[in-house]
Amino acid sequence: MIPQDRDLLLRLLSLPTAGPLETTAEVHLWEAMDLFASAATDVGFRVAHFAAPAQSVLHRPDVPSILHDVGPEFLACQPSLVLRLGPAEPAVMFNVHLDTVAPFEPEGFDGTRFHGRGAIDAKGPAVAMLAGIRAAVAADPAVGHETGVLIQAVSGEEGGAMGAFGTRPLVEAGFHGGLNIFCEPTGLRHLPRCTAAMTASVRVDGDDAIDDEPHRGHNATVLLGFLAQHLAAGLAPRGQVCVAGLHTGQLHNRVYGSGELLFNMAYDCADSARTMSTAMETGLRTGLAEFSDRFRDVPFFHRTATDAAAITSLRWSKRGLPALPPQDIPLLDAIVPRWPAGEPAFTCDAIWLAGVPGARTAVLGPGSLGANNAHARGEFADVAELDRFSDIVRDIVLRFTRNGGA
Repeated sequence: MIPQDRDLLLRLLSLPTAGPLETTAEVHLWEAMDLFASAATDVGFRVAHFAAPAQSVLHRPDVPSILHDVGPEFLACQPSLVLRLGPAEPAVMFNVHLDTVAPFEPEGFDGTRFHGRGAIDAKGPAVAMLAGIRAAVAADPAVGHETGVLIQAVSGEEGGAMGAFGTRPLVEAGFHGGLNIFCEPTGLRHLPRCTAAMTASVRVDGDDAIDDEPHRGHNATVLLGFLAQHLAAGLAPRGQVCVAGLHTGQLHNRVYGSGELLFNMAYDCADSARTMSTAMETGLRTGLAEFSDRFRDVPFFHRTATDAAAITSLRWSKRGLPALPPQDIPLLDAIVPRWPAGEPAFTCDAIWLAGVPGARTAVLGPGSLGANNAHARGEFADVAELDRFSDIVRDIVLRFTRNGGA
């Protein structure tokens, strides 16, 4: 990694870019994207788009519920950037997100390893990707003349936004290529498919009670605890499910009558989404019936058992998102290994390329979300792996150009 790339990455890492879904702290995404755009113009890119999303992008039925009530000030601090080099077609597109999770961690570099929030997810890959394109431009004058390169640098990837106001509107505006690479940690293996996810909230809305008379209230803790086990056992054989959280209260001297139980379920096609959705709805009904039968004659929980179905509801906070189906991309097979067919995929903004005519799409990047502590304390990226990703990006762009965009 040359000094200018190292300095660019450290400057990006020094900027807190977690969005409002992650933190109430100040968001510096405009500054981060302006910095990245400046570095890209030195390579020859021009800015094709640099703006906050319109409020209308959230007025759609499949937008995650976490975004339903946000106002203009929410979107105003989360721009997205599109950079273009050369012709619109044929073009290879690289997507990278510059928003991060919280909490912010300060930047650092010890000579071989970068530390800081976004080091691997995904500011480090962003800088490495730009370095790879610069190397391709230097190696072949046809890059940027006979074929184009497009970069999407987006916000709204983290925090549960699912790309609804970042990547999605850019794709719908036509900012994509014949080959599309989403820069996420894959261990330098290309993943030509992506799952989508749906989130279910099981809520209990009953009456509280004091600890001296627990029978007078609805015990949401006992009810949701029972449903967590029942639903986990029923859903697990049908697909990938995360029993994400259960909350009723934190004090010992009361019965909590209300609470929430969350499930996140991944799926790879519409059929599996319907299977999981039906299993969730059916499992909730059978779970409530079993709870009522089991606890109806227990005095402390009689009222909860009697009213269980009436005080429990299922709400979908995220549903209907597309999954990216598997595809063959010989160009990538010739450069890097493919993600093993038997290894589960994951969800990222690449889902928004599903169904786009003529668009081949894969996820590819350095490192691992788990091994590199992405979304956790001590996130890092090694120079050697970032450099290897730069080489891979260079080779992708050169092969795409020399194949005439095929």
